[in-house]
Amino acid sequence: MRVLDEEILAHARQESRVLVTLDKDFGELAIVRRQAHCGIVRLVALSTSQQVDVCLTVLAKYGSQLEAGAIVTAESNRVRVRPPSD
Repeated sequence: MRVLDEEILAHARQESRVLVTLDKDFGELAIVRRQAHCGIVRLVALSTSQQVDVCLTVLAKYGSQLEAGAIVTAESNRVRVRPPSD
């Protein structure tokens, strides 16, 4: 059975969870298609060993913004935060 990105994002929202992903399609669902979510963290060009540390740092630093529906894109040398849209 194939689970669609829309279903994954909807499931995370139903459980009030921040979605952590390597896939930029979730941001498109949230921004272009305006699919509701409880925050998205996208990890870009990070080694497997870097992913955990960067993710924990992002969640600690931007947790309240993510809970409000922000989208955070994290790379090894920068973090971009897109605030929730109204």
